[in-house]
Formats: sequence, C-alpha cells, structure tokens
Amino acid sequence: MQTIQTKLLVLGGGPGGYIAAIRAGQLGIQTTLVESASLGGTCLNIGCIPSKALIHAAGEFAKVQDFASQSSPLGISLQKPALDVVKTIAWKDDIVKRLTGGVGALLKRQKVQVVNGWAHIVDGKSVDVRGADGTITHRIQCEHLLLANGSVPVELPILPFDGDKVISSTEALSPAQLPKQLIVVGGGYIGLELGITYRKLGVAVTVIEAAERILPAYDAELTKPVQTRLEKLGIKLYLKHQVIGAVKGKGAGVEIRPAGDESAKVVTLKADQVLVAVGRKPRTEGYNLESLQLTMKGRAVLVDDQCKTSMKNVWAIGDVTGEPMLAHRAMAQGEMVAEIISGKTRHFQPQQIPAVCFTDPEVVSVGLSPDEAKAAGHEVLTAQFPFSANGRAMSLEDTEGFIRVVARKDNHRILGWQAVGGHVAELVAAFSQSMEMGAYLEDVAHTIHAHPTLGEAIQEAALRALGHALHV
Repeated sequence: MQTIQTKLLVLGGGPGGYIAAIRAGQLGIQTTLVESASLGGTCLNIGCIPSKALIHAAGEFAKVQDFASQSSPLGISLQKPALDVVKTIAWKDDIVKRLTGGVGALLKRQKVQVVNGWAHIVDGKSVDVRGADGTITHRIQCEHLLLANGSVPVELPILPFDGDKVISSTEALSPAQLPKQLIVVGGGYIGLELGITYRKLGVAVTVIEAAERILPAYDAELTKPVQTRLEKLGIKLYLKHQVIGAVKGKGAGVEIRPAGDESAKVVTLKADQVLVAVGRKPRTEGYNLESLQLTMKGRAVLVDDQCKTSMKNVWAIGDVTGEPMLAHRAMAQGEMVAEIISGKTRHFQPQQIPAVCFTDPEVVSVGLSPDEAKAAGHEVLTAQFPFSANGRAMSLEDTEGFIRVVARKDNHRILGWQAVGGHVAELVAAFSQSMEMGAYLEDVAHTIHAHPTLGEAIQEAALRALGHALHV
C-alpha cells in the first residue's frame, strides 16, 4: 500500500471535482484526485455530453426522414433513410473520449495527482483507495477533504434496474440496439430529452408523469410548446398517472392508474424496455461517508455559502449537496473552494443559476418566473417576444416559442428570463450575465443587438416590457 500526503484531496472527478483540482493546481495547492471510473463524471461520460450528442444525431435523422417523406416539385426524391445505431453510439463515444482525455491532460498540466480506484473514508483527514479486486492500493492523508461524489439515478422499488428490461439513463445512452417500444417513467427533463431522442430515432414512446403536466419544474406557459411538439411526434402521454407495478413475464411493461385514485381502473402498458427517469439522488453511500457524522439535509450533505460542511476542513460541492443538480453549479462551487483554501475570500452567492432543458423545443429559465416574483412580494412587469416575429428564426424555419422577461415594476430591475424555442440554450449566457450585473430593462433595451440573430428577441422582450416593442 502506497501512502500519499497531500494538502487537498478531491473525491470525484466530475465537473465539480476536476474543476476544483485544476484551479487548486493553478494556485499552487498540492492536490490529489480520486476517481473510480473515467474522468469527467456523470456529465461527460453518461449524462450531459453524450445525451446532447444523441439528441443532435436524432434530430439530424429526423430531418432527413422528413425530407425524404416530402415530394419535391423538381422531381427530386430520396430513398428512405436508415440508421446504423452502432455507428451513432461510436460517434458519441468518440466525443466523450476526446473530452475526458482533455480533462486528464488539464489535470496533468497543473500537476494534480490522479488516483484511480474506489475511495473509502477513514476519517476527515485520511482515505483508503481500493482497486477493482478490493485490495487497498493507497492511503491518502490530507489537510482538506473535498467531497464531489455526484449523484445516481433514483431507483423505484417496484421497478428495480436490471440493465435490460428496466434501465436508467446510463443504459439509455448506450443502446446496443434500439427497442421497438419504450416506456418512459417520468416527464421531467431527463425523461423527455431521452424520450424525444428515441422517438426521433424511430422508437414508439410512451411517457408516464404523475404531475398534471410535463416538466413540472417549469411553468405551464413554457411547457405548452413542448407538449404540442410531443403530440406532433406521436409520443403518447399519460399525465396524472402513477406506476403501481411491473408487468411480469415476457417483455417489459408497467401497470398504471390515475395518481391518488386507488379505486381507479388499472391500465397495463407493454413495451420492450422501460426507462425509469424520476430524478437523481446524492451519492452518499458506499464510501463510508456516514463515519464523518456530517450534518445532512435529507439525503444531501449540508453546506454553508462557502461549501463548508459541519466538520472543519471537509468541504462538499455539486450533486452530493442536493438541488439544483447542475454541472455548472458544481463547477462554480469547485473553483470557489480551491480559491478559499488558497487564502482568498469567496462566497457562493450567485444571483441566479441557469437551468436548461434540451427538449424539442428547448426550454431555459434564469431567475424568477412571473409567479415566483409575485410570490416573493414584487410588483412586476413581464413581456414576451415571439420568435414568429424574429427574422433569424424565420430563416431557420423554427419560429415556435418566445422569450419572456420579468422585471420589477417600480425600478425596472430584471428579476428573471425564460425562453422556449429552437436554439434558446445558446441565449442563456446573455440572460445570466444581465442578472449577475444587476441590469435593468433599459440596459438591455438600449444595447445594440446584431441583426439578424435570435438574440434580437432579447432586446425586443425588454422593449416590449417598457411599452415600445418595435417588431410586434
């Protein structure tokens, strides 16, 4: 067994962990990072990046299918397109490999020591690392311990994951072959992103959601265009329904009934696979975290606004600290912790944390929605600008959706932005920056926006809130 002495020990090589390690290395902090799988964590390997790659591939395939199904006045026709899912997955895996390799190179450049294996906490200052065979390969002693262990998919007791008939998002992102029929349990962003992807790849998809509408974390006005698109794609929706059991026997399937009504008739749905996408939970089991007796907040590790836990020099960032479970939140926290350890004064007090849903159309939200702003006691101005009045959206033949701004009525300080439509995820940086800088409606309205771009709709929304939109 090798003994390592280090100032900072990071458990987990996901976005939060590797960013913390890179920044610590830049600041001259001796740093060691332990990761049991590939660098990049869930996000790079089995989450954000591969899912977006498959979403893009599915979208391209759907475009070709649509073109082939239409008759051309010029007499041009295409044969029905075919999909080689093995090649598609290989393309996705190559993107992941390049990115994870890049993370390794960045860590090496900053002289971060990476130890591959399973961490087992001994105490707040020491961790054992076990290899694949369970043998302890390293004892790492540290001054600061940073927990960046991420999260895992929530498993339903009545639908346990088996990697075949009942799968999580992990298996859904690397199918050996596509099922003919897929049931998605959960109408949140993970379930819908994957459900839409599979439908565009030719799979018959059914979505079951216990809430009264899809994407319950977003307001109804934002989610309506997405539900309309689901219906156009032929995705079958069972809203306000809950799964009460699995169908036994050949194939896969579930039994459902209206949520909260135990006397209602049970409906049986059959498919080739069931994807359970009902959320994620902090990864707090399997590495002796409980021995530290940290103060918890439910399943999550409780931290203050510097990501300090209840034990001195033990820090926690990202999904292991609970919602919102977003890679960019973990990255910001990781960078901050490294700087605090180096002696800088920092606090995690962002004005907003943007949320992006890569459905079709995409949905983004930054800051407060109109209802949230009113609930917080603000008298608000709110306005929308439709993409149907935006020249760039028209040239892209993607005019569904809108941008919405929420501001205080008394001084016009911007409280939030929301958008739904094609490519709106690329606008979220402008939304976030305006709020972090404390912008007012006039600041955005009087900023010259390039023409023709989708970003013009941001300016027009601000103008409309002020009562003088120019193009609607």
